[in-house]
Amino acid sequence: MGLLMTIDNGGTFTDACVIAHDRIVSRKALTTPHDLTKCFVDVIKEVSKELYGKEDMRKLLTEIEYLRYSTTAGTNAIVQKRGPRLGLLLRAGADPFMLQDNAEQKEMFDILVGDRVSFLETNEDDRELDAKVVEAVNQLLALGANRIVLSLNNPNLVEDEKKIKQILLRKYPRHLLGAVPILISHELTDDTDDARRTWGALINSFLHTGMERFLFNAENVLREHRMKNPMLIFQNDGNSARIAKTTAIKSYGSGPRGGMEGTKALAKHYNIEHMLTLDVGGTTSDIGLVKNGEITEEKYGRVESIPTSFSQSDLTSIGAGGSSIMKVVDGQIQVGPESVGAAPGPACFARGGVEATITDAYLLMGILDSNSYFGGSMKLDEARAKSAIEEKIAKPLDVSLEEALVLMEKAYEQKIADGLKDYQQQVDDVTLLAFGGAGPMSACGIAEAATIQKIVIPRLAAVFSAFGISFSDIAHEYQVNLTDATTDMVKEKAEQLLLRAKRDMFAEGFDLSQCQIRTSVQLTRGGQEETILLDNSGHINLEESENVSVHLKVVKEIEHVALEKATALKAISPNAIGTKTILDRNKQWADVPVYHFEQMTPGTQGVGPAIIQDEYFTCRVLDGWAYEVNDNQDIFLTK
Repeated sequence: MGLLMTIDNGGTFTDACVIAHDRIVSRKALTTPHDLTKCFVDVIKEVSKELYGKEDMRKLLTEIEYLRYSTTAGTNAIVQKRGPRLGLLLRAGADPFMLQDNAEQKEMFDILVGDRVSFLETNEDDRELDAKVVEAVNQLLALGANRIVLSLNNPNLVEDEKKIKQILLRKYPRHLLGAVPILISHELTDDTDDARRTWGALINSFLHTGMERFLFNAENVLREHRMKNPMLIFQNDGNSARIAKTTAIKSYGSGPRGGMEGTKALAKHYNIEHMLTLDVGGTTSDIGLVKNGEITEEKYGRVESIPTSFSQSDLTSIGAGGSSIMKVVDGQIQVGPESVGAAPGPACFARGGVEATITDAYLLMGILDSNSYFGGSMKLDEARAKSAIEEKIAKPLDVSLEEALVLMEKAYEQKIADGLKDYQQQVDDVTLLAFGGAGPMSACGIAEAATIQKIVIPRLAAVFSAFGISFSDIAHEYQVNLTDATTDMVKEKAEQLLLRAKRDMFAEGFDLSQCQIRTSVQLTRGGQEETILLDNSGHINLEESENVSVHLKVVKEIEHVALEKATALKAISPNAIGTKTILDRNKQWADVPVYHFEQMTPGTQGVGPAIIQDEYFTCRVLDGWAYEVNDNQDIFLTK
């Protein structure tokens, strides 16, 4: 097996991990929102420097077996509402307002579609239907649509959509320059709920153009450098697949899912029943729950508040991160949701930013080191941070700089702690796994605000979402819904799904004999959901079932990281590399010991207050907390 590489493209930083047999190498690069291919290439170059002692991108890529990648491009497009102008074809009599249940949905519909809606009567004779379809499409094109979604309703939607698709291909052949791409809703997903299916098709079509352009550009870079296998896209269902077998909507929220996959692996490894994830990045803090060893999921996930036909991790994103703008509103400090991102970044980045952020506050409090931030490659500017906080926080509140810093920290920690509450209510006892570039720095304060007693800081905390992607496999999942289902019908559909799986895995480069296959029937009976594993023998009891669907998942496993087994270790006292004068929560300056994480061998134990510095993260251990480094070099914190 060659090298395994994973990349997570975040809003502020792009992270990479390479599993090089018994060694894990991780690096970061600043995200370049104007051209995501640049930061993609930058982080690969950084990894090659670390592996070989010099930049050698070609050598690295020729040695890589698989490269799995997640990107925020889809998430950013939704947040920024930037994308193609969509046209929507509905059946005559359908109500487009079914897609606008609330103000957020109405706003999204206005941006994606607006007045670009046409209606079709499908029971016309063939010649008249041809003319009606051309008329409807031309109307959408005249209104400015450059992509079209066809989504009909009622039980005949599949047959009618197929009929209209043939007309569209005949009247608007794809070989013509400027041919308008058209998405047929039932080809994307089998869902009888018209609103969910239509929204999924609209969002997928909205994301498709930008995602396709960037991802194929990135793959072309890899091809030019002779990488042997196609790039794999890590999806929000935890699976990885090549670009040509990935739908754009499955990239939405894929980065946080990487963190969830890593959390699931650690929870299983340490036999921790319930683990609450806290991924603090530059723009958001993403929160999720691994309950009884499984990632909690929503069968019909949402993009913002919009329901879709695609499952997603049950995640909450709080608009509070290292680059979130902090300001005073009505005498109170407001945290986010606006962010300065990577450009211009916090004021202390000295890239033109003038807004106050928690990163600026932590620098002035002495927690961050201006000379060692981002591996020492970025010197932070204390004067700019001070100017921003005095202007935006201290003066409006009429308080001293020190008091402003403490109030900023308290507001920041409380906002994130409030976001943990919904998940805490689901379990009796929970361990907080804190990661992301800013997670370890504020984990103790957030845990105290949320009354959590146990924290784990993984050794790869700063790149943990990228690391978590390494636990994914090449996989595809399929589902078909049935009405008036019989055993024979279920088995027939299962055979059809198996044929699709064979074709898709062949496109991935594998035979089904190399894969694991799981086929099941999910049904609702008496309001209770049941899952029945399907084999070739026997009768399936479908009596009194209200909803029946056939599911198939095919998996080609990829080698995963082997975690070290936790053992009882001899206690070792840490050796401080110095002290730092830090502003504590009582607005007092005090000297605190500083430890270098790389020098803390398994068994190292100590108590707070302390600062543990890694190349890419700073862990602040508050007074009243004990810490211990285990065999896997993860930090366990206990109140």
